Amino acid sequence: MLLTKGQIVRFSFILKCLITTSLIVLFDRLFPESFSGARIGCFAGIWLFAILLGRSDVRRSRHACVAFAAAALFAVSLFDDPGPLAWILFWFALSTAVILPRTTGFDDAWHWFGRLGLHALTGIAKPLSDLAWIWRPRRGARTDPKAIAAVLGLPLVGGTLFLTLFAAANPLIAQGLAAIRFPSFWQIALWFLVAFCVWPSLRPHSAVNRLAARMPGPEPVLPGTSLPSVLIALALFNIIFAIQNALDIAFLWSGAALPAGMTQTEYVHRGAYPLIGTALIAGAMALAMLRPGSASERHPWARRLVTLWVAQNLVLVASSALRTIDYIETSMLTAWRIAALAWMALVALGLILICWRILTARSARWLINWNALAAAMVLATCSFVDLGAVAASWNVRAQAPAKIDLCYLSQVGDGALLPIVWLEGRPMDAVTRDRVRYVRDQALKDLAARQSTWTDWTPRGARRLARARALLGPSPARPVPVDQPSWRTCEGSIERPLVPAGKP
Repeated sequence: MLLTKGQIVRFSFILKCLITTSLIVLFDRLFPESFSGARIGCFAGIWLFAILLGRSDVRRSRHACVAFAAAALFAVSLFDDPGPLAWILFWFALSTAVILPRTTGFDDAWHWFGRLGLHALTGIAKPLSDLAWIWRPRRGARTDPKAIAAVLGLPLVGGTLFLTLFAAANPLIAQGLAAIRFPSFWQIALWFLVAFCVWPSLRPHSAVNRLAARMPGPEPVLPGTSLPSVLIALALFNIIFAIQNALDIAFLWSGAALPAGMTQTEYVHRGAYPLIGTALIAGAMALAMLRPGSASERHPWARRLVTLWVAQNLVLVASSALRTIDYIETSMLTAWRIAALAWMALVALGLILICWRILTARSARWLINWNALAAAMVLATCSFVDLGAVAASWNVRAQAPAKIDLCYLSQVGDGALLPIVWLEGRPMDAVTRDRVRYVRDQALKDLAARQSTWTDWTPRGARRLARARALLGPSPARPVPVDQPSWRTCEGSIERPLVPAGKP
């Protein structure tokens, strides 16, 4: 027997309601107290499977399969070692997969940024609009929600009344009703939050593609500019940037003596991030000055000056990277500084692409697509690599044991455990070794405690713990015990309370 179109739509809607309810129940069971551990990856994987079950158009779309495979890859990252970046990338890939069947394919990153933003915004309204659609009365329908409410109103009200009276008269009924535990307000709020995340992935809002199609083009525009103003501005900008780059070449790259009252450290540690911001603004302005159809687009001197200006911005980015590297050498490497260097590399690549776009007359969409691809590759790599562990390993190998910031290593988390174990094997004085042992002992205990519970267990944490125990052996050395009222700081130093003057 063939189903009518209305029956198919009704069955699909009911199936999506069941899938959403099942995912809410699963979320409630997997995360009773905290959102952590490999169970995040398990939930992400089941969510993907649920979308395949409830969305036949996703199964049939070749473009959606690519985005779906990327989402599955990030779900593996969430299972191995969950983190905010992997979860954000998982949501991006998942949302792209559920929107793609309703588009003509992947047109450009500019419109997809708009689609994903609109999908996130309309996702809040979609469950509410679908509830209103269900509640809307239909002519000739016997299953009208208001009619159902009218039919069930008397039984529900009467049943509640009689149960209340019987509970007051019969202690057994009262005890049975008292044993019922209703969910708290925050638990119900969490269920609604999960529903508002899951439901739009099963039923994206139709306004997403409609509003994204109305987005303006990605070409930046500088209003009120003319060819003379562009040429004068480019000449002035090149002179200003040349002064800044000449100072960096003289004092940062060549190491010349600075003016009296300024140290090399002060010059190096200042300005890395403002210079990157300057390069970004300059890149956007360069695109606007040579936008297609403008008077300056084909002017030879405008093209030369813009090319020279972009090249000067590349020198500016290189100086920013050198400042950051010098700062790392004088202090230490951190995960944020690795991210900053990766960001600077992306900015440099973007400037090179701007030059190539100007020389080859490429479109702004081409430029955005290549920059988005480069950024996606860097972010995807960072979602699988523990930058904190990389920073901790570099600090341990590059610095003397006495100069290593053990307080920072203790704050890195699980990623610092193996570097601390390697550090403990290096030659050092007895006081420093005791501090290292304390920090290592605390990190080992914290990781072992998390790996002993299913809620916080992760495969990467299990591998780190097994590797650390294999390196330390069955009886690792312990730090010197500290009796009250003395205590240990985050870097393992022993602190004692001050004794007031005049007291023994």
